[in-house]
Amino acid sequence: MAPRTTSPSPPPAHGAPDGPSANAPTGPGGSSPRPWDEVVALASDLIRFDTTNTADAGGVGTERPAAEYVAAKLAEVGYDVTYVEAGAPGRGNVVVRLPGADRERGALLVHGHLDVVPADPAEWRVHPFSGEVADGYLWGRGAVDMKGMVAMMLAVARGHRRDGVLPPRDLVFAFVSDEEAGGFQGARWLVDHRPELFEGVTEAVGEVGGFSVSFGDATRAYLIGTAEKGAVWLRLKARGTAGHASLLHDDNPIARLAAAVTRLESHRFPVVLTPAVRELLEGAAEITGVPFDESDPEAALARFGHAARLIGASLRDTANTTRFDAGHKANVVPSTAHAEIDARVIPGREEAFRAEVAALLGPGIEQEWNSLPAVETAFEGQLVDAMALSLAAEDPGSRVLPYMLSAATDAKSFQRLGIRTFGFAPLRLPPGLDFAALFHGVDERVPVEALEFGTRVLDRFLRHC
Repeated sequence: MAPRTTSPSPPPAHGAPDGPSANAPTGPGGSSPRPWDEVVALASDLIRFDTTNTADAGGVGTERPAAEYVAAKLAEVGYDVTYVEAGAPGRGNVVVRLPGADRERGALLVHGHLDVVPADPAEWRVHPFSGEVADGYLWGRGAVDMKGMVAMMLAVARGHRRDGVLPPRDLVFAFVSDEEAGGFQGARWLVDHRPELFEGVTEAVGEVGGFSVSFGDATRAYLIGTAEKGAVWLRLKARGTAGHASLLHDDNPIARLAAAVTRLESHRFPVVLTPAVRELLEGAAEITGVPFDESDPEAALARFGHAARLIGASLRDTANTTRFDAGHKANVVPSTAHAEIDARVIPGREEAFRAEVAALLGPGIEQEWNSLPAVETAFEGQLVDAMALSLAAEDPGSRVLPYMLSAATDAKSFQRLGIRTFGFAPLRLPPGLDFAALFHGVDERVPVEALEFGTRVLDRFLRHC
């Protein structure tokens, strides 16, 4: 797509979107559309809802119109829809259940979030809420994270109900709010206040996993999320003596906090090989024929191509400064300085991480910790087998490997109910696409063929899960 020479135009105003689903394709002979025939239209519609989550505490949610759209699409094919506003006005959530053949077996939850992170239209080649389809891609905020998967869920749920599919067990589809701010007013609120919506659920699939990594020209492996690092948000504060900036100062809180943050930023936490990471690196070694040297795991990252950055973040804890704030006038040394740190911690490393951070920051730096726990499960069982078989049916000769996500998802909330969670939003990606860079990035986009492929895989998977 050539760069635009004019400012991106805004999307049409919403009631029901004036988007492509009005002319959604039908199946053979004019029958109802197959899930993979309507997924791009649904995803485009969803992107056109501006569901930006600014993480403003106490703010009104933006998800309601998108949630109402999802609810209408599900009700249209006969679902009994539950709509819930969670935590704050406008935080719309939609949950439906499709009964399965074995009602005694644990149900499977399929979950996705409706909110997105902010996007500046001036930085984009298309308007981030246009849902434009061009050059083989669907463009817009949420195309990857995660309205593409939400559209796949919606298309498959509609198709199953329309076609009278009886899955092996109950399927619960949850379209939730507020994930981009930790899910406290979305999945977490639902788990704490409406747990009956997830009654009987024992396993779940959601973001981020099921995407392909190419090893040379011959082999693709699909990475299944079996673990997530813990998320830690750390607020730092340094105190000092306020005064006129023309004087000598040896008690400047900005200087003290800046030095502490610099020590933290310069530090490299130790490499830790969790079961998921070890199995991933060993699997890549088997595929490529290049032995895995356990004494130098970082050397194995190059074989993952563009995914190396994503995989590399799972080898060690990370801590990145995201905000620094101090002062109110150029000629005044302030009495306080503040910084915020976003940290992601390997499972089992929580106490050691806290001790290392405290030592690096040194005395006189006040710390306020908020965290979400790590998630981890084994790469085995009937559900994993069903994922592998559904992918192999659409991409013969492909492999599946586990991996650990460095970010956080709503899996952290659903595990509070004892639910075993996986990252599985299947996409077959072009070898040269830097997938990780698209998350929260400018010009976020997803290949149209990947969405259609993923919908076929998800449809097959949910028929045999």
